[in-house]
Order: sequence, then structure tokens, then C-alpha cells
Amino acid sequence: MLLPSSPSLLMPPGMGFTWLISSCLFFFSLLEFLLPSFISQRRPHRTQATWKAFARALNLFALGILLQGGYFHGVTSLTFGVDIQRIRWLGILQRISIGYIVAALCEIWLPAPRWKELGFVKSYYWQWFVAVILLALYSGLLYGLYVPDWQFDVSASTSSLPPIGGGDIYMVNCSVRGDLGPACNSAGMIDRYILGLDHLYRKPVYRNLKGCNMSAKGQVSDSSPSWCHAPFDPEGILSSITAAVSCIIGLQYGHVLAHLQDHKGRLYNWMCFSLSFLALGLFLALIGIPLNKSLYTVSYMLLTSAASGLTFIALYFLVDVHVTGV
Repeated sequence: MLLPSSPSLLMPPGMGFTWLISSCLFFFSLLEFLLPSFISQRRPHRTQATWKAFARALNLFALGILLQGGYFHGVTSLTFGVDIQRIRWLGILQRISIGYIVAALCEIWLPAPRWKELGFVKSYYWQWFVAVILLALYSGLLYGLYVPDWQFDVSASTSSLPPIGGGDIYMVNCSVRGDLGPACNSAGMIDRYILGLDHLYRKPVYRNLKGCNMSAKGQVSDSSPSWCHAPFDPEGILSSITAAVSCIIGLQYGHVLAHLQDHKGRLYNWMCFSLSFLALGLFLALIGIPLNKSLYTVSYMLLTSAASGLTFIALYFLVDVHVTGV
């Protein structure tokens, strides 16, 4: 997350603008912690600001489709081109655009009392309320949806692997509810119904599991379970909900930066946020909500948000406090 060291670069003197800073930070690696932060203005005309936010989100979404949708497949062969029937609709840039527009709409339209009187949490309680609603929706869909048995046709899917036993159809037996495994989770079912199997990620990380018997050449053994051959999108519809919540959390860090001018106050509030998310994420992991990157579970979202906040605190202290000494 790269932010100007001088507060005047964020809030120009004489301009009554509140700046939206949403940190879309998703994964454990430092590179993924430092995904782009979006800084936009909350202008007096909310409708105009909304249109501009949607324009930015659509531009980023379109860029994601261009870069990750399959436009550059077959560069060294005669298959080069765009295959609309198998284009990947969701990817990391599309997820960032979804999180950005959710955080932007919260900042533009939800009322916020004076933070000096109530503090940051109470002042932006409507934004926290939206985050809680999104987490409840995610949990309800993840654990409440019934996943029936499903099948897919290898010859019509994105997989180029030979079918098991000479057949064309893979059958996956589920008939469960609340399963978080790679075969029968509701996140995959939602993506298959809405996006279509051919528009999902072709090489999911699930194939690296021991049960799939992945060869050194990246081929899945014929004796592997049927779900090992199926596409799965880790940046799917359901996991984008919790990713949007992480952007709302990043927005709260931006509020601290915009409203407080002293380093001590900023570091104190950021540390309170980060340690709270860390404790809650560890608690959820201990009671049985696993850290699952592909499903972007609530515990995973809280722990990565905490790690992102602590990383940002360290960088802010080194650059703005220690080096500049301002």
C-alpha cells in the first residue's frame, strides 16, 4: 500500500473533500498484501461521485477480463484469439473492482456523524453494519445451501484431460450441506450455476492436493477423484463478498488517516483495529472456521486484514515517522 508521506497530498488545503482510501488486501504473501489502494474523492454531488466510482470499477473489471479472461491463450499456436465460450469472467482484478465499488458506495451514501464526538467505530456504524450483513449473507450461503450431486462433461469443459474409464461424464457425489471441501462446497455450485463451468479457472489449487495425484507435468491421474478434473474459481461470486468486507475494513484505516493528523493517534487506532481483527480471526479458526484461501472464509479474511494492517503500520512508521521525522 503506497500512500503519500505528506497529509497535504491527501487533503489539499481549502478543499472540503473527504478522501476514500480502501485497501483491498487479500492473501498471505507480502506482494498480495500490497495490492493497489484506491484513493477517490467524496464530492458534494453524490450522484456524480457514484457515476465516477462505477466508471473506475468497470474500467478495472474490463482490464481484468482482458488480462485474465483468456485473451492471450494459444500465442504460439493457431488457436490464438478470443474464445467467448470459455472466457473467464472473474479474476483478481475483477474482485478488486467489486470490493472497491462496495466500499465507495458505503463512503458516498451512508451517513457518518462527527467522529470527534463518537469515535471512529460509532461514527461509521452504518458501514460496519453493511460489513456484518455481508458476512451474514456469506455464511448463510456457504453453510446453508444444499449441494446436490453434480456432473460435468470433459469434452465440453475447459479441461483437456482424458475422461476416466473412457467416458465423457464425470460424476461428483455430494448431497450435503455446509461442506467446505473442494468437491461439494456451495461456492463452486453458485459459480457453476451463474457463471457456467466453462468460465471458471482451469487450474485450481485443489489439484495440488495429495488425493489428486498431480504429475510433474501438471496432469491429473485417471485414478484421481472426479472433482480433481473440474474447474474451480477461487475468485468466485461467494468469496468476493468477504473480499468486499476486507475493502470496507481498509476504508476504516483510511478514515483514521484522513481525520487524525498526529502520528501517535493514527498508530494507536490502526493498532487497535489490527489486533482486534487478529484476535477475532484466531478465535474463529480455533472454533472450527478454517483458514481457506479459495473460499475466502471469514477467519481468513480477518487474519489477512490484521496482517495487512500490521504491515501498513510498520511501513508507515518506517517511512513517515522514523525516516522523515515529521
